[in-house]
Amino acid sequence: RWIKFEEKVEVGGERWSMPHIPSLTLHSLFELRTCLRKGTVLLDLDAHSFKEIIDKALSRHPEEWALQPELKDSLAALLLHQPWHQATKSPLRTLTELSLSPCREGKQLPEAGQCCGGYHPTWTFLSMSFQLRNRFKKKLPPGAEVANVMVGEVNFLKKPFTVFIRLREAVALGSLTEVALPSRFLFILLGPQAKAKAYYEIGRAVATLLTDELFQRVAQQAENREDLIAGTDEFLDELTVLPPGKWDPSARIPPPSCLPSPHKRISLHLREWKSHCNGSTAAAEDRPGLGHSHFSEELERTGRLFGGLLRDIRRKVPWYRSDFSDALHIQCLSAVLYIYLATVTNAITFGGMLGDATANMQGVLESFLGTAFSGSIFCLFSGQPLTILSSTGPVLVFERLLFSFSEDYSLDYLEFRLWIGLWVAFFGLVLVATEASYLVQYFTRFTEEGFCALISLIFIYDSLKKMLSLAENFPINWQYRTDDVTLYSCACNLSSTGEPRPPVTAPGLCPWAGCLGWLQGCTPAVPAGLSRAQCLGRGGHLLGTSCQYVPDVALLSFLLFGGTFLCCTALKRFKSSRYFPAGLRKLVSDFSIILAILIFCAIDAALGLETPKLLVPSELKPTNPARGWIVVPFGANPWWVCLAAAVPAVLVTILIFMDQQITAVILNRREYKLQKGAGFHLDLLCVSLLMIVTSATGLPWYVSATVISLAHMDSLRKESTTSAPGEQPEFLGIREQRLTGLAVFILTGVSVCLAPILKYIPMPVLYGVFLHMGVVALNSIQFTDRVRLLLMPAKHQPDLLYLRHVPLRRVHLFTFIQVVCLAVLWVLKSTVAAIIFPVMV
Repeated sequence: RWIKFEEKVEVGGERWSMPHIPSLTLHSLFELRTCLRKGTVLLDLDAHSFKEIIDKALSRHPEEWALQPELKDSLAALLLHQPWHQATKSPLRTLTELSLSPCREGKQLPEAGQCCGGYHPTWTFLSMSFQLRNRFKKKLPPGAEVANVMVGEVNFLKKPFTVFIRLREAVALGSLTEVALPSRFLFILLGPQAKAKAYYEIGRAVATLLTDELFQRVAQQAENREDLIAGTDEFLDELTVLPPGKWDPSARIPPPSCLPSPHKRISLHLREWKSHCNGSTAAAEDRPGLGHSHFSEELERTGRLFGGLLRDIRRKVPWYRSDFSDALHIQCLSAVLYIYLATVTNAITFGGMLGDATANMQGVLESFLGTAFSGSIFCLFSGQPLTILSSTGPVLVFERLLFSFSEDYSLDYLEFRLWIGLWVAFFGLVLVATEASYLVQYFTRFTEEGFCALISLIFIYDSLKKMLSLAENFPINWQYRTDDVTLYSCACNLSSTGEPRPPVTAPGLCPWAGCLGWLQGCTPAVPAGLSRAQCLGRGGHLLGTSCQYVPDVALLSFLLFGGTFLCCTALKRFKSSRYFPAGLRKLVSDFSIILAILIFCAIDAALGLETPKLLVPSELKPTNPARGWIVVPFGANPWWVCLAAAVPAVLVTILIFMDQQITAVILNRREYKLQKGAGFHLDLLCVSLLMIVTSATGLPWYVSATVISLAHMDSLRKESTTSAPGEQPEFLGIREQRLTGLAVFILTGVSVCLAPILKYIPMPVLYGVFLHMGVVALNSIQFTDRVRLLLMPAKHQPDLLYLRHVPLRRVHLFTFIQVVCLAVLWVLKSTVAAIIFPVMV
């Protein structure tokens, strides 16, 4: 059987082989060409049953068959004989059948027919029931049809009987086919004995031809025998011949991980074939689409104020209802849980850093509320709701510089920040009105990859930096020596002189639960089993080298960190594993991040060490009690500050515009196959209006987060469920909707009430998720592949398409320039000059 690839029944007839690329002998193709030229070809045959097809095929054969009616009867009886299909058994069913008698009266299954032998009168019914329960049908796409190829040798023919049939209408031929699908093509080749191998190879050749997309089109539109022969010649022209002795013909070539698109080949060769055979040009549906820029519609200037914005709104409104209905899929649940944990961790991280930089004028609680409010509004009204808003590094640097400036010149920080935010919103509205987002179409792969690589490296660097800081907070006891284990004691001294009481004999020793070691000096006056707090509370103090020892929390944290990263990666790749059914593999892959987090949270709880946990604020009040929830625009600063704020607002506007639009370009790449269009102008409008609210309430400023948004899209990938055996599932696009992002940000706001549950999640586990997100985003760009080429000898380099057309030295030069630019950006963002980071991008 063939579904793009070939499968054979193995020796013993108990299982199908692995799918593989069919290899043909050149002689069999020439023999097939001869069969099509000399045999019977019936195109657009009007028949509705297999018996009617056979009767018409025999009646229309050349005249010599009419003189031999006994041959016609023998052929008809043979061809109408009930077929038997090779079943695909599950391991569980095989084990069940092994415990049963293979042939029981009245219990015979189609699979047992071979073992029992002979013709059974109930085979027709059994074969039809086999068709209904055949799970192989799930692998076939909607609208699939069957081609039946029947070859063999008989002892009553003196010359081959060949017929190629194309039915006018596809007809279900009952038990003839393995799956209950209609048939369009039939090929029959019966001949005298002693040539079974030749007939078999011819049958394989015609089956392989009928799985070729180009020959399928030719066979469907052919008007006569010559058209079919021309299609065969076209196939021969594209054939690649492997010389004998250079490879093993019995070797089965596995299917490639990615098949080339057949559309260009079909449209090109089909037009040539039509022109050659029919003198007509290609049909309109076969013509390749005209090349056009991916952003031709979204970023085409209208020349009117707010023209691009109005076009974005008109484009997105028809999809608004489906943006919620398309989210009713279990994959969206896994995306919500995954991105929620990443968003919460990011909010806590940036909230803590903002609190340190602004004397808690903005803290973790403000970060939670701002993330929840801004993200929810953006997901409801933006043009690209798959974008996740978050605080970013450059914005954090600006906040730190602004607070320092305000402190130095005795200005009210929040009021000054309010006016900057209002100016940024005004400048953003001007950019939307003038359709400035059309400049996005000039962003090249160079810029996109540099920006994406920088943000990905920041994620990786920050996760590692956070882990290294744990070794400082939970130091390793480097002075520990195995030989000195008896010296690691900790004594509670309750004496007024400060000298430890002399140790007593063994019966007087008392265990102390609060320290490693034994309490020395236990006397009847000293209660037994004092904890550390009780010892200090009674005025005592601790003596001994073990008193300050901390269990190796750092080591366990690193194990949780690395284990979470590796587990996320392994479970994500589980989809392409050889084990377990495809549905289970896909489910595990979709929930890979959540499963990894749950696994390592359970490990942490089982070991019981006090690793650092996720801390979520539990009270709804400003972090700094000196401020309120509404920022007053006048009173604390001189009147001219509202005008002077326009100068730093220009820098923030550039920062917001570049951060937002480069992320939007990356998310709307052509390879993601988005169907609902982008909304560059509408997204910028939403971010600008949110600047007004967050500035007036003293909440952090938000812009698109590249890495988290890419992780969001990656968790919503759609793949075909009807991939042929051996074929990798086809990427169909992204599940475009608004509900997952909206649910993430609502949960982020509710997290203030979920503190008792979230406190059990170790921070090293979440840092491992951050590392996974950064590595996945970094591996998604071509820049990473070209950096690997720098370290790879030429003979080991993969056969990349651009290496065929561009000299290797120019590829390396291009990569080297990107690396230098990336290094400059990294240095800039790490210094006080980070404010000009967007300009450098």
